[in-house]
Amino acid sequence: MTTVTEAEVLRDALGLLKDREQVAERLLASSAKHSFDPDKELDWDAPFEAGKWFWPPELVSLYDTPLWKRMSEEQRILLSQHEAASLASLGIWFELILMQLLVRHIYDKAATSSHVRYALTEIEDECRHSKMFARLIAHGGTPWYPVSRVHQNLGRLFKTISTTPGSFTATLLGEEVLDWMQRLTFPDERVQSLIRGVTRIHVVEEARHVRYAREELRRQMLTAPRWSQEFTRITSGEFACVFSVAFVNPEVYTNVGLDKQEAAAQVRASGHRREVMQTGAKRLTDFLDDIGVLRGVGRRLWRSSGLLA
Repeated sequence: MTTVTEAEVLRDALGLLKDREQVAERLLASSAKHSFDPDKELDWDAPFEAGKWFWPPELVSLYDTPLWKRMSEEQRILLSQHEAASLASLGIWFELILMQLLVRHIYDKAATSSHVRYALTEIEDECRHSKMFARLIAHGGTPWYPVSRVHQNLGRLFKTISTTPGSFTATLLGEEVLDWMQRLTFPDERVQSLIRGVTRIHVVEEARHVRYAREELRRQMLTAPRWSQEFTRITSGEFACVFSVAFVNPEVYTNVGLDKQEAAAQVRASGHRREVMQTGAKRLTDFLDDIGVLRGVGRRLWRSSGLLA
C-alpha cells in the first residue's frame, strides 16, 4: 500500500508544500557550512573610516526631506550612525521575542526531529546576532535605543498570546524588511567596513531563517483552525503598525542636534521614505497575500502601517 505523505496532500496558491523534515535537513546542512562567529570574523579593533557612512544615505529616514537638505554632510553621517544603532537595538528586541516564539513552537514537538533541531540551531544564530548587534552599538559609542515602554509591553503581550502562524508572520516581518536593507548595505563601499561585515553575516544566516519561517507559515495557514488564521491576520496587522512606528527611535534626531518633532513629522510626510519601506516589505506582502494572510481587517491594518501600498 502506498502512503501519501504530508507534502503530497498540502497545497496552497504557491504549489505543493515541501516535506518539513527535508527542508530542515537542508537548512541544517547549510548551517554547518555557512555559520559565523562575529567575534572572530570581524575586525573589532579597526577604527571607523572618516567620511564613510554607517548606513546607505538613501536608507536614512530623513533622506531627501527639507531638513536633510539643510543638514551638513557630517551631521547626515552622524545621523546614519545613530540610526544604525537604533536598528541594531530594534533587532535585539525583535530577536529576543523571536527566540521565545521558537521555543514555544517546538515545546511539544519531538526533540529528535530535524525540524526541532533546526529551530534550536536558529536560536543559536539569533543569540550570536544579538550579541553582535550589542557589540556594534557599544563599539560606536552611541546610546542603546530601546523601543518605547508601550511597545515593550505590546511585545510581551504578543509573544504570550500569539498563534503559531502569527508568530511566523511576525518573524518574517522583522526579518525581511531589514534583510532588504542589509542586502543593499553590505556591498556598498560608501559604508563603514565593520557595518558591511555585520550585515553580510546577518544576511547569510537570516536567509535560512526566512526559508524556515515561510515554509512553516504556509503549512500553518493550511492546517490551523479557522479562528487561528483570522486571529493571525489581525495580530499580524497590529504588529505591522507597531513595527513601522518603532523602526527608528525618534531620540536619534535629538542626539544629532535636530528637533525631534520636526524631524519625525518630515519622515512621516516623506514620499521617499514611504517608498523605501513599502519596497522593503513588498516581497513579504506579496507572499502573505498569496497565502491568505492579507485579508479583511488585517489587510486594512497593514495599509495603515504604511508597509502595504
